[in-house]
Amino acid sequence: MRTILLNPGPVTLSDAVCNALPGPDLCHREPEFFDMQDRVREKLLAVYDLDPAHWATVLLSGSGTAAMEAMISSLVPEDGKLLVIENGVYGERLSRIAEIHGIDFEALNYAWGEKIDPDIVADFFTQHTDISHLAVVQHETTTGRLNDIPALLAVCKKAGVRMLLDGVSSFGAEAIDYTESLDAVAATANKCLHGIPGLAFVIVRRSALEYAPELPRTLYLNLPRYCELQDQHSVPFTPAVPAYTGLEAALDEMAEQGGWRSRRNRYRQLSGIVENKLVKMGVVPLMTTTESSCVLRAWRLPSGMTYQQLHDNLKENGFIIYAGQGGFAAEMFRISTMGDISDDDINRLIQALEQALS
Repeated sequence: MRTILLNPGPVTLSDAVCNALPGPDLCHREPEFFDMQDRVREKLLAVYDLDPAHWATVLLSGSGTAAMEAMISSLVPEDGKLLVIENGVYGERLSRIAEIHGIDFEALNYAWGEKIDPDIVADFFTQHTDISHLAVVQHETTTGRLNDIPALLAVCKKAGVRMLLDGVSSFGAEAIDYTESLDAVAATANKCLHGIPGLAFVIVRRSALEYAPELPRTLYLNLPRYCELQDQHSVPFTPAVPAYTGLEAALDEMAEQGGWRSRRNRYRQLSGIVENKLVKMGVVPLMTTTESSCVLRAWRLPSGMTYQQLHDNLKENGFIIYAGQGGFAAEMFRISTMGDISDDDINRLIQALEQALS
């Protein structure tokens, strides 16, 4: 019996990705590595059919937070000002990144899981005409909320503000509108793309790199330097080579399966099966299906049951779920349908849920 990860990354890996990992030892200064780096960069742009003349993939060794920090610290100009929208842990993390790097910023704070009102954002821009950039999370995994990015992009376009998008838990499964107001998307290999931890990336508009601070705010996470060297078939630092190998295999598998739209449909299918079972058993969702990402749903714990009881019961049957964060820790649990999950796996999960919750 294999263990199925239902947490929001890392994910259960397919055989194709696992088999790619123990590849030959590869020096990161050899042509073979640079050829692979070029392929991975191209395949990541191809996920959303982006033109490499206008967009670049910048690969970074680290977690999704590394991509978030590289994006914020590198792309807000010295004379720029950032607005961060917070409605969960990861929006608040964007604010913390800006604070640490001494970036001039404001935060528009919502309760965790609350819907963002684009009219309020538009009014904020009207009252604060010095805002140059907006940072927001697409899929806020704190609650499973899928924020309305198209509506916010429309507001940004009207105000002349550039968007920096945290797509860490949505890239490869949710629609992303690479419209003229979007400058960058931070993401990672080990979520919707089904790679392994250790490799993150930023999809950046090449023209946005021209406005980066002349004196970088960070050495290791300086996007323009990474992009310059990767364009020249080089790297600034030692990369996580096995993670590249795993990601290329995962991207090939994703393309064979029909791309991000097929992945979104698969997640929805599996999530719908889980939802039907939990609702029939009286478990209440934190928010509706239409408000939630296809990647993850949050559920309120049944009365009289602790998260630890539910977690341990399911773990004994081969499934790892995820706790709530902060004030939600004692109130809810989360189930993500990312990763290599078969129909047999989901049927086994339904039986495990019946046992745990009956």
